[in-house]
Amino acid sequence: MSAAPDITLYGYFRSSAAFRVRIALNLKAIKPTLHFVHLLKDGGQQHAADYQALNPQQLIPTLAHDGHTIGQSLAIIEYLDEIAPQPPLLPSDAAGRARVRQIALAIACDIHPLNNLRVLKYLKSELAVEDAARTAWQQHWIAEGFAALEAILSGSVGTFCHGDAPTLADICLIPQMANGRRAGLDLSSYPTLLRIEEAAYRLKAFTDARPENQPDAE
Repeated sequence: MSAAPDITLYGYFRSSAAFRVRIALNLKAIKPTLHFVHLLKDGGQQHAADYQALNPQQLIPTLAHDGHTIGQSLAIIEYLDEIAPQPPLLPSDAAGRARVRQIALAIACDIHPLNNLRVLKYLKSELAVEDAARTAWQQHWIAEGFAALEAILSGSVGTFCHGDAPTLADICLIPQMANGRRAGLDLSSYPTLLRIEEAAYRLKAFTDARPENQPDAE
């Protein structure tokens, strides 16, 4: 894996959005400089003034490169795909790229936002939602999203979401599978998703990106 000291990743081991970016960096054989932003310590280090100056959304991850700072994991991944085109993370044809983006956006825009830390904290602190109800909330929205993905992917031909090489779709799916397990969701109803996950974890790029394998893991 090549060193790339001019690329800096601000992340947190348990963030699924940062997990996506770590997978992409690993697939591109890019080793960034790492800065850890703990989402719980000190009231949430993402709210500190110095980090807020980098990312006004106060979200993880942020990538810094060549004088630019980029937030939003999908924007970061497509940026990496443009500056380091091999291996490509999107298909070469328009229909294929649209399908991969559809899968990725279904996860990143429709499933994940309803289950991320700030939403769960708001449910607890502002709406007084009990822990059991918050878990039920997580499970409901992940299950609804996974049922749709299972239908989309069940007829797929190939090892991964789209063919025999990992794409942006797989990069989004695998961290969300980890989120489902963390929420205690029974994943047995999604055999295609499980098959793709198994294939992904046969690749070092995915296993090395797992939360428990990060230097800041707890």
